[in-house]
Amino acid sequence: MSTLPITKRGAEKLKEELHRLKTVDRPWVINAIAEARAQGDLSENAEYDAAKDRQGFIEGRIAEIEGKLSAAQIIDPSAVDAGGRVVFGATVELEDEESGTAVTYQIVGEDEADLKQGLINVSSPIARALIGKEEGDVAEVQAPGGTRRYEIVAVRYV
Repeated sequence: MSTLPITKRGAEKLKEELHRLKTVDRPWVINAIAEARAQGDLSENAEYDAAKDRQGFIEGRIAEIEGKLSAAQIIDPSAVDAGGRVVFGATVELEDEESGTAVTYQIVGEDEADLKQGLINVSSPIARALIGKEEGDVAEVQAPGGTRRYEIVAVRYV
């Protein structure tokens, strides 16, 4: 399995979710299954079926997070020195050449991406177009509505 880049903040969020799943959700669902079993006939017990489904989801998510963390390459953006180039973890200020709209994005791993918070997936079209560019360069992004051109105003590593 290849390594997956993830920021330090993203790794901490995954570790917190894993801790919650193991210490809160897993014991709760085990208790719910025990209570449903105590009610008798399991063949017609909806609570038992729901609890078993929930248990399957929790165990699957635990395995998924553990797998991602074991393959993770944790990168601290503030420790990156790429000489002003856009790399994983960089925060990039852009200006749309057509509309003049300014946007700021941080390039992050798949699990941390959230466009509303300005966090874009490293494998997204815009991130791929930005990586390797420097302040003052223009990046062309293939968007569903056609090609968009963004000027890179600033690159920070925070």
